Amino acid sequence: MTEITIPLRTQEEAILVLGPYDRYAKLLRQDLDVDVFSRKGNLRIKGPDGGVAEARGRIEHLLGKSRKGRELSLDQIESILIGPRPTKPPADTRSSVPPGSSRPSGRGPETAPRRDITGRSAAGSGARPGASAAHVRIRPVEPRGENQRIYLDLLEKRDLVFGVGPAGTGKTYLAVAAAVRALRQGVYRRLVITRPVVEAGERLGFLPGDLQQKLNPYMRPIYDALYDLIGADEATRLEEAGVIEVAPLAYMRGRTLSRAFVILDEGQNTTISQMKMFLTRLGEHSRMVVTGDPSQNDLERAVRSGLPDALQRLRGFGDVGSVQFQPSDIVRHPLVEQIVRAYQAPARAEAEPEASQ
Repeated sequence: MTEITIPLRTQEEAILVLGPYDRYAKLLRQDLDVDVFSRKGNLRIKGPDGGVAEARGRIEHLLGKSRKGRELSLDQIESILIGPRPTKPPADTRSSVPPGSSRPSGRGPETAPRRDITGRSAAGSGARPGASAAHVRIRPVEPRGENQRIYLDLLEKRDLVFGVGPAGTGKTYLAVAAAVRALRQGVYRRLVITRPVVEAGERLGFLPGDLQQKLNPYMRPIYDALYDLIGADEATRLEEAGVIEVAPLAYMRGRTLSRAFVILDEGQNTTISQMKMFLTRLGEHSRMVVTGDPSQNDLERAVRSGLPDALQRLRGFGDVGSVQFQPSDIVRHPLVEQIVRAYQAPARAEAEPEASQ
């Protein structure tokens, strides 16, 4: 038995290698009898010498492609880590379908159903055939103030909308509300909500549980909005049916999101390349919303945020709208507005050396 360590540059690399719900780690265990897990910013591989060496080669090959900026689909990632899926010879169509029976269009019996990022079976749209939000009861939402009214109007008219401003202004909540309403009306087939995973003061490697359990707290604000709008049971049903998908930003690579309402939350925590990757996922008959608060940037100081960069690059585009929320738009506790304004003002502590605090 041996154990080796592969340094990771970002937590997203751990997500890339381990896969949704540790899917790739489990497949590597089945294939090579090795355990692959992340700890303290590193990837660890443990098992027989031969299996560890083979797993290391596959993982380093995948990381090499990713670090060169290659966009990889889920099938490509799985092919690198596990190997290409075996293909079966075409079946004899004269005997494969009994007389009088029918076969679903576009899929033969030999073709495995496509999987979404969570490993669940999904149709071409990402939602289970027949699944919809047509009968969902949504909590009524009314704009509070002019900026929220403008924001909701843009969410119905523009293909790409930026909602930027301090916490508590309703950026994400209103976007989710508009998305669920559009799903209910049949305008879109699914809702995709994503967030970048930034460690924000805690390293995921120190947290208990598998990778998916570690990611759940990062997604909790999204679920809070969904549960408040349509209830936990309805949100769970729609997620299980593939109508709603909540996932880290790393899982958006290599995808084209068509007939979908797509929300990127916490956009200030994307790098420029991540923001470009996300925006170019926009498919036919889809709408995208990016929310963020530039004052709560959790990126390393030397890393430029993709949110202000995108706002500058896309300024003046005809089908792109943006709303800049102000502290006066905050709809949380009245004290929150005062706190935000206090942090926006020049702080004496910023001018003092940390050692003097």
